[in-house]
Amino acid sequence: MVIPKFLNPTNSFHSELRKRINHYFEEIKAKPTGNAKLYTKAIIIFSTLIATYIHLVFFTSPNWIVLFAECLLLGLATAAIGFNIMHDGAHGSFSNKKWLNELAGMSLNILGANVFMWKTKHNVVHHTFTNIDGVDDDIDARPFLRLCESQKKYKIHKFQYLYFPLAYSLLYLYWIFFTDYEKYFTKKVGNMPLKKLTTNDHLTFWAFKALHAILFVVIPIIFVGFKMWIIGFLIFGFFTGIVISLVFQLAHTVESTQFPKPDETTGKVQDEWAVHQLKTTANFATNNKIVSWFTGGLNFQVEHHLFPNISHIHYPQISKIVKDVCKEYNVTYNEYKNVAVAINSHVSHLKHMGVA
Repeated sequence: MVIPKFLNPTNSFHSELRKRINHYFEEIKAKPTGNAKLYTKAIIIFSTLIATYIHLVFFTSPNWIVLFAECLLLGLATAAIGFNIMHDGAHGSFSNKKWLNELAGMSLNILGANVFMWKTKHNVVHHTFTNIDGVDDDIDARPFLRLCESQKKYKIHKFQYLYFPLAYSLLYLYWIFFTDYEKYFTKKVGNMPLKKLTTNDHLTFWAFKALHAILFVVIPIIFVGFKMWIIGFLIFGFFTGIVISLVFQLAHTVESTQFPKPDETTGKVQDEWAVHQLKTTANFATNNKIVSWFTGGLNFQVEHHLFPNISHIHYPQISKIVKDVCKEYNVTYNEYKNVAVAINSHVSHLKHMGVA
């Protein structure tokens, strides 16, 4: 496999962006990492997860409507931890203290996945080679979904715009019970090799997988029984998968985003890296404070891809700077005004990919 290479122009769009963003933080005399606002949010979200888990397992309500609602709430809290705490921590933007970033990143391990695998898949591969088929593992949902024209089309894809919620519902459970292990044993993320695991990495992988099994499988079965556990766990898992998938897909697989193809021989991409990020990424519902709060600013996906080491709490402010530079350099800034419009665009994209 030829590793894609980006242009390195002298009049760099990216260098101008960095200069202005650095100037912004110098002006306001603030660090680009998280602050008390983020830490308060983290406490609220984690407390919600713990309280919901305790009530579901140890003080189980006899009311099925309440149980269903609590399973959904557990899914929302799980996704929110990923969006707000783990995500910033794994990017080193949760805090200016390394140990706190590592702790925040490790929250993913408690929820059943593995942050070591995720850092390679997300930080290294996805953030560098966004929407490049064959490299970016995040757009590989085959054979269930066809997300770009270079992927093989099957007859079933004609209906993918109808059944995509079912495919998305499987993501979280498939991730924690299959793809993590696939990466661990093959030592690859898609076609990209994993960094060599240390003894501590191996121990951490298996210890947290065991802890997750105890917390989310063994203990619930003991206290509520297998039947109630499997029903609740599947509701929780399916809903978590849908929420996580939608937030990602609305940022990268909509009508306005592109799927660039590098030169097959040289691996060269026609754009510099920052311009590539603008072409392959879209924002949505950036004026909706609830969406921004819950998604950890991932609705400001453009800003996140350009500056992954800046905490999401700063995205609303720096987005104004990014838009200004985009206008000056004549670079398209993809944005959808609300969630409904973004979902509609994603469905249209899936429909087009099913017949194109």
